Amino acid sequence: MTERLYYHDSLLFDFDGEIIEVQPPSGKETRHGVVLDRTAFYPTSGGQVHDTGWLESPSDSVSSRWKVSEVADQEDGHVVHLIEAEKAPEKGARIRGVIDAARRRDHMRQHSGQHVLSAAFVRLYNMPTVSFHMGEDYCSIDLDTPNLKPEQVVEAERLANDVVLENRTVDIRFVTQDEARDLGLRKIPPVEREKLRLIDVHDFDLTACGGTHVSCTAQIGAILLRKIEKVRQGWRVEFVCGERAVSTARRDYSVLTEAAALFSSHIWDVAEAVRKTQDDARTSRKSNEHLLEEIADLQAKQMLTETPDINGRKLIVQTIADRDLAFIKLLTQRLTRLDTRVLALLAVTAGSPGLVFGQSPGMPFDVGALMKEAMAKLGGRGGGSKDLAQGGVPKADGLETLLQDLKVRLSS
Repeated sequence: MTERLYYHDSLLFDFDGEIIEVQPPSGKETRHGVVLDRTAFYPTSGGQVHDTGWLESPSDSVSSRWKVSEVADQEDGHVVHLIEAEKAPEKGARIRGVIDAARRRDHMRQHSGQHVLSAAFVRLYNMPTVSFHMGEDYCSIDLDTPNLKPEQVVEAERLANDVVLENRTVDIRFVTQDEARDLGLRKIPPVEREKLRLIDVHDFDLTACGGTHVSCTAQIGAILLRKIEKVRQGWRVEFVCGERAVSTARRDYSVLTEAAALFSSHIWDVAEAVRKTQDDARTSRKSNEHLLEEIADLQAKQMLTETPDINGRKLIVQTIADRDLAFIKLLTQRLTRLDTRVLALLAVTAGSPGLVFGQSPGMPFDVGALMKEAMAKLGGRGGGSKDLAQGGVPKADGLETLLQDLKVRLSS
């Protein structure tokens, strides 16, 4: 079993060890795996993502440095370091591990911030955390609660940041399962271990955890809650801590500033400006829809007037270049409602070319079958019912020829 140095010192960024196993690439895994007798590299587990860094031999040559791109737990208790190299170091060699310190510090802030935040939700509202996820851009906790109000989120964020500003110590200690039961842990893991590693945020939170953490809450920096959403097991809260919180707030502010400039308003008024724009857009859309309905009605009446009866029916075949598929569908519906004897075969060539076929209820044709036949010939996709069908085609070539062939066929 690999000795895990990070259990005792999260700020240990370099260490010495011995290679006890080298795993060659296999299957989909193209990287070599290196197992050490001891490591300060944290493997992905408990919601926290792995460390990265380098393995170095005692020499200073370029060829003796291997990049560690992923670290993972093995079932036998060992930790495997996946390296990006054509040739791996040899088993039995002494090696020096160097952790990416900036990445480790960021993960420490996020993970410790999660402990403080989870404890805040428990203290204020008795909402336990059931899972934790650390991503590259944001972190999240899932709360076991049927409801979560925005004002509760604000209050939990306030309490969490108060704990950060109080600069409470964050200690590590090891206890037995029996000892843990009497200590009032926020959460005891179900797995039986000889010793539990506890993370103790002084007088605020005590919980079992194997992750890397800060030594005092001030090192977490600001805790910023950004989004909540309902999920299957409760409510998900997204958050960021430390430098992530600062960079995220800066990005949000920049976007709001740009949006405010577009609306010629203050950033605090952006939401109201967006609502007004949406209302105006809805009003405009309804007005345009009403105008299109009037245009379609007038055009349908004119087309019916200009189309002679053939065998007691009005066969209307036309290609319209300056309208879209939605309009000719509306026009087809108007045609078939204004007269009980209409068979309309319309095409549009503007934008996305396509066809709309329709007939008045009670007519003997099946325009859905006609559309299926047309799509097969033109390489398009579409369909519909016996009385109304539509389809789109990749190009307008062949539309007019197809319509005229149908006109001849259906006129007899």
